[in-house]
Amino acid sequence: MYSLGFQIYVWIFRLVAVFHSKARKMVLGQRETFERLESLHAVPGEYLWFHAASLGEFEQGRPLMEAIRKEYPDRKILLSFYSPSGYEVRHDYAGADVVCYLPFDLKRNVRRFLALLHPKAVFFIKYEFWPNYLKALHDREIPVFLISGIFRPTQVFFKPWGAFYRRLLRYFSFFFVQNPVSEELLRSIGLGDKVLMTGDTRCDRVLQVAAGKKEIIGLSDFLPDKSGSPVLVAGSTWPPDEELIIPFFNEHPELKLIVAPHQVSESHLAYIESLLERPYVRYSQLNQTPDPQADCLLIDCYGLLSSVYGYGTMAYVGGGFGVGIHNTLEAAVYRIPVVFGPNYRKFDEAKALLADGGAFSISDAEQLASRLNHWLLKPEDCRQAGCAAGEYVQRNSGSTERILAALKQHFKQAI
Repeated sequence: MYSLGFQIYVWIFRLVAVFHSKARKMVLGQRETFERLESLHAVPGEYLWFHAASLGEFEQGRPLMEAIRKEYPDRKILLSFYSPSGYEVRHDYAGADVVCYLPFDLKRNVRRFLALLHPKAVFFIKYEFWPNYLKALHDREIPVFLISGIFRPTQVFFKPWGAFYRRLLRYFSFFFVQNPVSEELLRSIGLGDKVLMTGDTRCDRVLQVAAGKKEIIGLSDFLPDKSGSPVLVAGSTWPPDEELIIPFFNEHPELKLIVAPHQVSESHLAYIESLLERPYVRYSQLNQTPDPQADCLLIDCYGLLSSVYGYGTMAYVGGGFGVGIHNTLEAAVYRIPVVFGPNYRKFDEAKALLADGGAFSISDAEQLASRLNHWLLKPEDCRQAGCAAGEYVQRNSGSTERILAALKQHFKQAI
């Protein structure tokens, strides 16, 4: 039933791809995957395969990939993505020998993919559960690990009608999960001997990024030390976020703003610019036609946000008025307080930051203004909240070391 349903989905997806550029990239990219794998002539057991749905999951898996590469420099790594938003940004990632799209979870694709790659072991990141891939890997006795997994009681695995999906979980060799709730849920369905709580590898990743923070050309001129102006960095924003942030910025001349939208398209950038009533400049133009009066910097490229947060006094993380907030840890690691919208319930790190006083959730413009005005009037409170955020990240680091130690102790043959 699953295979038939998914085949219908693929037919529809390929039809949509004729008109939709993102879908078209996936379809064309998957064709290239098989061409690349055929050229590898991979020897059985030569590759470790890491799979990330998109960019956020890649950042979670990256610390372990790099730790394995350092510990076992002779290992080869294939990194696959499902979404173009991950592949397009990280297709040239030097930490992997091969970066490609994951072919759709159809039995013929799965057979061909595994026959060409012959992986030694597989690492799925956070929540990737592809039935045909998992069953084929299990049948071939190839170890499969879930890294930084997170489970909730509302998921189908833990419902009376979820037998098919519970069976998928039994195909995993081991689960490295983020929190005690996930561990207990897996124990409740008889998987207690295959689970270990190791925490969230993103804490390790953001600490790595902060330690090697990029010096962003031109940003020091935009934010001269002598100005002393507080800086709000608004990252991964969507229109509902921007409709709150920018009116506040327009009314506060003492504040500088850096906006890094989640989607960098000309139409979205133009929309943001239409909301601004104060001078602004795009990052791509910062070193060409700088405006000395500009108080807002609009980041019109990808790949800078994790370093841009380091220039902020406070941060707003977008997505909380949509499907869910984006990465709060990228900001918190720089010891600045974080604000986000109301949809954060699925994110343990956000709830923990709230409890520690390092983050604050808002539901409307009035609440946003109240929080930011408080920090503008009482900068010491802003600094204290930022310290709480940074301490949370430090306190929860070390997940990568724990996972690697467990693999070396119990699954050394897999790596």
